[in-house]
Amino acid sequence: MATRFEIVLPGDDSARLRAAAEEAFDEIERLEAQLSLFRPTSEIANINARAAREPVRVSPETFRLLQHAARLSAETGGAFDITIAPLMRAWGFVNGSGHLPEPGQLAAARACVGMNLVQLDAEAHAVRFARPGVMLDLGAIGKGYAVGRAAELLRDAGISSALIHGGTSTVCAIGHPPDAEAWRIAVEYPRPGSAGVPPAGFSNEQLATGRRDAGAPRPAEHSTSLLANIELRDEALSMSAGWGKSFQANGRKYGHVLDARTGEPASKALLAVAITTCATETDALSTALLTFGPAGMDPISALRPGLRAVVVADGGDSGRYQIESRGVAVLPLV
Repeated sequence: MATRFEIVLPGDDSARLRAAAEEAFDEIERLEAQLSLFRPTSEIANINARAAREPVRVSPETFRLLQHAARLSAETGGAFDITIAPLMRAWGFVNGSGHLPEPGQLAAARACVGMNLVQLDAEAHAVRFARPGVMLDLGAIGKGYAVGRAAELLRDAGISSALIHGGTSTVCAIGHPPDAEAWRIAVEYPRPGSAGVPPAGFSNEQLATGRRDAGAPRPAEHSTSLLANIELRDEALSMSAGWGKSFQANGRKYGHVLDARTGEPASKALLAVAITTCATETDALSTALLTFGPAGMDPISALRPGLRAVVVADGGDSGRYQIESRGVAVLPLV
């Protein structure tokens, strides 16, 4: 998955803990081989190669994940969509840092995107595409699914306290550490310059409201500041942001998170965080929140009872951040 996975396992029985961790890492490797777009022997690569011509049978596990992805796509109105691969190729984000697509290339890619083009046969566990050119890319859900499966194996092994993360963007907490009531996860404000405007901060009074515009701009020499210290206990957290892969053209920065509905890079938010009990869903919902921007907080939060979330957007000409938060205390930017 082109990222680093780590597991923290507190305890004295190092042999048992190491064995449990190795089993969890083996599961992540197995899922990489099964779900990666880039491995020609994976089930996803096999679907992409054949499903436009014929139904392709897949394992029950992969089929259930595709069904889950289809439900999430429907629930988010297409803001999360695993058929994004043609657009990722058009924008040059598959094997590079991105480039502007030709208009004809972009139009052709958009015609191949949408879950309505994917037919899932539950009886046969088979996948069929409605037209050539459709491709699946589980990049916005696969990491969360792998972290969640690793957590399940640790629980099955009797582990009651652990923290698993993939690429520092999806983390799953089991129980709590021995010296605290919850695992604490630090999330930083967007990086300076990611919005094309000066970073900004909050006053204490503004922290009490659900929707806030930031206060005075933060000095440019401060490179990072904490957005929130989030406590997790038997929960997962995912963060989505556009700066992982990006390029600049015509005075604008284009990020690698694409909006399947428009064919363009998501531009309505700089950072989005989703927190709930399922890592698969936090991975997908943080992507949907980043795509929607602050306006998506209410509809996305309504999808899952108890969902906690934060969205940070560029405040435009104000030179300030706009933030929506549900169930997360946002820290003042200093």
